[in-house]
This record gives sequence, structure tokens and C-alpha cells, in this order.
Amino acid sequence: MAEWVYEARTRAGEVQTGMIEADSKEAVQSRLRARQLNPLKIKKKGRQRKLSFGTGVTPKELVVFTRQFATMIDAGLPLVQCLDILSSRGDNKALNAILKDVKDHVEQGGTFSEGLGKHPKLFDELFVNLVRAGEMGGILDTILNRLAGYIEKRVKLARQVRGAMVYPVAIFFVAIIVVVVMLAWVIPSFKTMFSEFGGEDGLPALTQLVITASEGFLNNVHWIILGTGAFVFTITWIYRQPVGKHFFHRTLLVLPILGPVMRKISVARFTRTLGTLLSAGVPILDAL
Repeated sequence: MAEWVYEARTRAGEVQTGMIEADSKEAVQSRLRARQLNPLKIKKKGRQRKLSFGTGVTPKELVVFTRQFATMIDAGLPLVQCLDILSSRGDNKALNAILKDVKDHVEQGGTFSEGLGKHPKLFDELFVNLVRAGEMGGILDTILNRLAGYIEKRVKLARQVRGAMVYPVAIFFVAIIVVVVMLAWVIPSFKTMFSEFGGEDGLPALTQLVITASEGFLNNVHWIILGTGAFVFTITWIYRQPVGKHFFHRTLLVLPILGPVMRKISVARFTRTLGTLLSAGVPILDAL
């Protein structure tokens, strides 16, 4: 099916725009009339190829959407109307496009949870499964409010972890910068000074070792940069593999200082997620 961009007028005289997947222009017109909309313009959407990194939606925007959607459902508004309002009045174009796609999926007979599942980068398995449980139990508004609270607590925990890691990471990078400056500029200047005084041969062994390290760094700086880039690329590729990610996570848990902190964070996330699932009525075996 092709994608069609439409402009239609409501009974109240308001002009609405949106996108519908349909086989033909006539099918779009019939669907708009079924929704009590008078078609003004219908245009086939051209194919666009663009690179996207991430979802373009922040956790705060996801929380706002979830709470607004829960409020509308609690007020008794139809599901499609809620999605139509939120997708047409939001400030984030990426989120608006995702909500329009979910709305089209629901209009075609699919469930709300299935529509969310088509966008796993934004709505993870926990979000989709909780929404599915809310649909089955008729408590979708309650589930959405709990999801919003869960996301807020998760973001707060991640912010605290990042805040705790700022100081050691800053110290690490400052140390690297200091070492590079010493090897590239400071030590060569001392070597020149020692050569002018004619005492380079009588320097202590440790001083000669530092000068040799500086010369090796300057002579092989390009190889060092290439090697560092290759190392980072290799580690990133291994981490993206299931076996590699499992290895790194196990190693992280047994580190002397960082290990206990990561274990506490993992336990906090597990208990919070399990509590959210159980409070939503998900059986404990399915939740685990």
C-alpha cells in the first residue's frame, strides 16, 4: 500500500492534515468520509530516504505523551481520536510521525500494542507488554500512568549514575591529556636542553627511559591513533554481539569499585520493572 497525505475539513470547519496508507486515492476518500471528514487535498507521498540516529524522542517527551494519552483515555475519548490529537499538535515531528503510523495501524484493525511494537526503538518490550496487559484488562489509563512513573524513575536513576561517573571520567581524560602534552612537548624540550649542556649520555636510566618513550610516541603517533581507533571499533563491535555484551556485563559486575555499584543499579531496575509488571496484572512467570 502507498502512503497518502491528505487535507480535510471537519464538521466544525477545522482543517486537519495527516497520512493514510491505502491502495488508491478513492480508498483514502472513503476512509476520510467514514471519519466524517470532507477531503480537500489528497496527494501521494513520495519515497524518502534519510539516515536516522536513534528515535529523536527524549524520555521527557515520552513521559509527557504517556501521561497525556492516559488522561484522554480516562476522560473517555476514543483511542483513534487520542492518537489523532496528540500526533497533530505535538512539537516533536519524529514523535508525531510515529503516532500517525500507530493511528493508521489501529484504523486498519490492529491493536494499539501491536502498533507500538512496530517502533521498538522508542517503545521497548516492557512498554508494549504492559500496554497489551492494559488492553486485555481494560485498565489502559492506569497502566499508562504507571509506565510514565516508571520511565521518570528510570531517567532519574540514569541521571544519578551519569552524575556519579562525571568526576572519574573527567580525571581519566585529564590524565590522558597531561601524558600526551608531556610526551609531545615537555619532554622533547628537556631533551634539547640536556643536549645543549652535553649531559645527555650521563642521565639516569629512568630519565633516559622517559625520553625514549617520548621519541617513540612522536615517531609512531599516527600508528597510535590508528590503533586506538581500531581498538575502539573492535570493542564496540564485540559489545554489540550477544556473547560479547554478556562477557562485558559479567566483567563489569566483578570490578573492585564499579562492580558493587552496578549490581545495586541492576537490582533496583529489576525490582522496579518486576513490580510494575506485577501491579499491571501480568502473571509472575510471564513477568520473569
